[in-house]
Amino acid sequence: MRILVTGGAGFLGSHLCDRLLSDGHEVLAVDNLYTGSKSNIAHNLQNPNFEFMRHDVTFPLFVEVDAIYNLACPASPVHYQKFPTQTIKTSVIGAINMLGLAKRLGIPILQASTSEVYGDPNVSPQPESYWGNVNPIGLRSCYDEGKRAAESLFFDYHREYKVAIRVARIFNTYGPRMNLHDGRVVSNFIRQAISGEAITLYGTGEQTRSFCYVDDLIDGLVKLMSTAGDIVGPINLGNPVEFTMKELAAKVIDLTGSKSDLVYEPLPSDDPQQRKPDTTKAAEILGWAAQTDLSSGLLKTIADFKPRVLAL
Repeated sequence: MRILVTGGAGFLGSHLCDRLLSDGHEVLAVDNLYTGSKSNIAHNLQNPNFEFMRHDVTFPLFVEVDAIYNLACPASPVHYQKFPTQTIKTSVIGAINMLGLAKRLGIPILQASTSEVYGDPNVSPQPESYWGNVNPIGLRSCYDEGKRAAESLFFDYHREYKVAIRVARIFNTYGPRMNLHDGRVVSNFIRQAISGEAITLYGTGEQTRSFCYVDDLIDGLVKLMSTAGDIVGPINLGNPVEFTMKELAAKVIDLTGSKSDLVYEPLPSDDPQQRKPDTTKAAEILGWAAQTDLSSGLLKTIADFKPRVLAL
């Protein structure tokens, strides 16, 4: 198949391109390089089955492909809070443009949604049936509400135009190629530990997250896209094992051999206290579950980060 990956030069998108190429597909990666980087896809540029196009999905795209993975959107608080208007436009207008392309071609399209649609949840773990607790006008709303609106568009196109959709709600994912300064907790902690800086915890450090290694997440996306029939989602993809931020910091310090101290800063606005996926549907429908334990995944991520951090 010839497959379009929007956001294909980003962290998740570049790993997805690798997987699709290894599965024998042709890949067209589209990215405006706002948060993506050519360095993430440099190893594929000479591959005859890979093509890169610099393009912003808020503008229509006319290509011939057999399937679409829509991953285009800034995904870290640092980036989406810096340019909130562009972020929500990417989620909403980008979704409209990609759905229109899928409708015209009669092909399946997968939306990379997010656990942020659950906001600061009142239930844990979060099942797909939970409608969320989101501040619609907060600092994070450009991303949270943008992704919620995109999900609505996907289901409307499915109901009205019979577009074959798949919707994945992605929980915290980490691994090689993460941006060193994307503001996500794993990249922050590893960069600070390798640099010998104090590791920054927000609030009490008792808030929890669950961390999925990138290879596991990509496997879940591919399995969801490959499902037959009326399986459209949304389906949570993530690792349900929870860690407090203090536990994560201690693990990173241990694995890097760092002497970093801990410092505490005020909790950012609308920062969720708990984030844990209910992955029952992924297990039952896709036969999928995260396989990589946190220590193993962190060691691979640290190995990728170390030369990049030391080169700063």
